[in-house]
Amino acid sequence: MSAAHDTVASLANYVFPNDLHVHWSLMIVLYPYITGIVAGAFIVSSLYHVFGVKQLKPIARFSLLFALAFLACATFPLLNHLGHPERNMNMMLTPSPTSAMAGFGYIYSLYGMLLILEILFIYRPTMVALKAKSSGFMRGLYTILTFGSDNVGPKSLALDHKIISFLAAIGIPMACVLHGYVGFIFGGIKANPLWSTPLMPVIFLLSACVSGISGIILAYIIIKTFKKEPIDFECVQTCLNYLAGFFIIDFVFEMLEIFSHGYLRTEHWHMVDGLLWGNLYNTFWVGQVYMFSVIPMFLLGWVCLTRVHDQVLKVVASVISVLLLLQVIFMRWNVVIGGQLMSKSGRGYTDFIPQWFEKEGILVALIIMICPLIILYILSKIFPFWLEGEKTA
Repeated sequence: MSAAHDTVASLANYVFPNDLHVHWSLMIVLYPYITGIVAGAFIVSSLYHVFGVKQLKPIARFSLLFALAFLACATFPLLNHLGHPERNMNMMLTPSPTSAMAGFGYIYSLYGMLLILEILFIYRPTMVALKAKSSGFMRGLYTILTFGSDNVGPKSLALDHKIISFLAAIGIPMACVLHGYVGFIFGGIKANPLWSTPLMPVIFLLSACVSGISGIILAYIIIKTFKKEPIDFECVQTCLNYLAGFFIIDFVFEMLEIFSHGYLRTEHWHMVDGLLWGNLYNTFWVGQVYMFSVIPMFLLGWVCLTRVHDQVLKVVASVISVLLLLQVIFMRWNVVIGGQLMSKSGRGYTDFIPQWFEKEGILVALIIMICPLIILYILSKIFPFWLEGEKTA
């Protein structure tokens, strides 16, 4: 009887040998998370520079620097994941027009150049003023960054403004492609029933907007509080309004994807259903849905539909931002890791528990997430986030 029971159990949870190990681990979770923050932060800036949302003026320039700091670290997880990271340029030196990964290399490079140019044009009047007060290395650096031009007359600034608007406008679709393509890669893997859905690029893009706006709100409040400078609560409230809109749409699409799987009930539904209510129950239903989606949704409804005291808004906005940043990282985990827990046998699941001190472990992930903050601090020494009395572009 025991032998028969063991045989039935092994047949019910049979995993192919090549499915026992999760090959796309924590680094592949971090990679779309960081690129999502980049895309979302750029969109915050574009809401001011392209769509004229004046309330976002205090964070328009800061959002670009925030995006650049994270963009500089976007490839760190991929390079750490590669067995031979020194070969990473091969896909661009010998490109294939049908390769999505090679396409990312070009999009990433072009988007990085566009972001740097936009920052330089926006900060040019500021850097001209700082150059006059500087000496030595910093004076030489500002000379290079201002293209050697000290002309800040009305005609020159008007031309700068046109260039900034143009760069911001073409940057929006580039930001969407930069992150939407990640969802496209996952959605294009037909052999995986959890990933193979046309909604995947849309969900990745919407969640990128959520994480980017949340990151900007949290960073803005922390920096202003640390420096003991006044917080523009109208700006924070406007950010929360946009965050609520993006998050509601994002959450609806995330649930719509699950409901679509359940309604269609394809031959793979039993595997997806078993995964969501089994191995991913805690990270999906408890974490992503209940704790980090339902709770912030009620909080967003409260602060967006009612008038709250400024200090209460400061605390609640910070809490909402933290919860939604966690929601997006849980979403990335459930998609990237969850999709690999199902064996292609159709009859079993494997497990994955990240370790602290592995090459792609938790400690390395934390270090990579700290790197953009260090770069942001360095950028602040060259490009001041805010200058009192300065008229920003």
